[in-house]
Amino acid sequence: MVDGGRCSVCGAALPPRGRGRRAVYCSAGCRQRAYRERTRPQADKDPATLVADVERRAREMVLDPAAVFRKEVEALSGVVRELRKVALAVKEDRAREEEPGPGPSEEAFADLLTSHRRHLHLLCYRMVGSYDDADDLLQETFLRAWRDRDSFEHRSAARTWLHRIATNVCLDHLRRTGRRPQRYTPLPGIDSGPGEPPERMPWLQPYPDRRLDDILDEIPAVDESTAPESAAVSRETLELVFLAALQHLPPRQRAVLIYRDVLGRPAEETAGILAMSVPAANSALQRARQTLRERLPARRTEWTAAGRTREEQDIVERYVFAAEHADLAMMAELLSADAVLTMPPNAVWFTGREAILAQVAATFDPASPRFFGRWRFVPTAANRMPAVAGYVQRPGTSVYRAHNLDVLRVENGRIVEITTFETHLIAACGLPLTLPMRNPVADV
Repeated sequence: MVDGGRCSVCGAALPPRGRGRRAVYCSAGCRQRAYRERTRPQADKDPATLVADVERRAREMVLDPAAVFRKEVEALSGVVRELRKVALAVKEDRAREEEPGPGPSEEAFADLLTSHRRHLHLLCYRMVGSYDDADDLLQETFLRAWRDRDSFEHRSAARTWLHRIATNVCLDHLRRTGRRPQRYTPLPGIDSGPGEPPERMPWLQPYPDRRLDDILDEIPAVDESTAPESAAVSRETLELVFLAALQHLPPRQRAVLIYRDVLGRPAEETAGILAMSVPAANSALQRARQTLRERLPARRTEWTAAGRTREEQDIVERYVFAAEHADLAMMAELLSADAVLTMPPNAVWFTGREAILAQVAATFDPASPRFFGRWRFVPTAANRMPAVAGYVQRPGTSVYRAHNLDVLRVENGRIVEITTFETHLIAACGLPLTLPMRNPVADV
């Protein structure tokens, strides 16, 4: 062990270091202060300049053609993000200037809860695997925090205090519901295919990527080289296959693994949040990791993120074309031989390309009693995975109505899993619930 040196922010002595990367800051607070100084807006990015830029871009925006309009909207969004960062920096500066009293005012406390809303919602989602339940658990977290607000005396970070409350709310929920993954069972009159019935988790729901992007915009990383918030919304820890594996962990093991391996929090902080000893937390982490190794697919990091995105974009485009044009041959090319289709919370499931195509063919065929209507699909994303929102025009109607959200898992250039979710989750992705009729000429 050698002397760890001095903190580069406050000058306090750093703890002795052993092997590994040298510490730079003595605490998370110093890391945050250093980050704020590095990312403080420059003189040429003052609020008045940014607001004027937003006004200019909005006035000069070209609505047609669509490609130009989209490019200008993206540029405008970038300026708005910069303006948001300036506003957050000003808010933090003013908060540091105010001397905390014996307890926060109701208005200040409400602002505190609002500022932590997004990452607490994601924490609840990770713990329970359900987007709808995460909404309810977040509200319960805020209610408990509001009732206990007089006990918050700034002796610990607000983030840690709120995480402790949210984690206990989720643990209570998991103990109360006692949810455990089961296996699908055969359904009368439905040929589900030759494969083994997949695991059934009726509560499992997707998390829209647009909310993950909001978290990245709002919460800065605490250090250049270690970014817990960025890691928390990374693809590898948000894919549905990872969320499904988490459902096999006992509640406290699940919480320990999320804090240590997903959020990158220290063992001491994790143990404190969960009211455990550090050895007990480390033991729970080892057991949780072993369970995940047994549950996760062997292929986890085979492609780079950029490579996956390019390949998946092409597959999504072909998937949309095949579904909208009832092109079963193209659909067959896109599916792997052992592809799996599930529809939580419904009990319907299919394993194997042939079983899936047989189901799809019946809903596409106007002569079939199971014909559903004409389809349109809108690409979107959830859990850092490609997804498509399906809209159907039923016979005798004149509008396409939202029907389902398909989240696709792609491996080796083929779709290996389709998870179909309920209609209301399309709205959570920021998409409309109806689409207008297409111009017949446009379909030619």
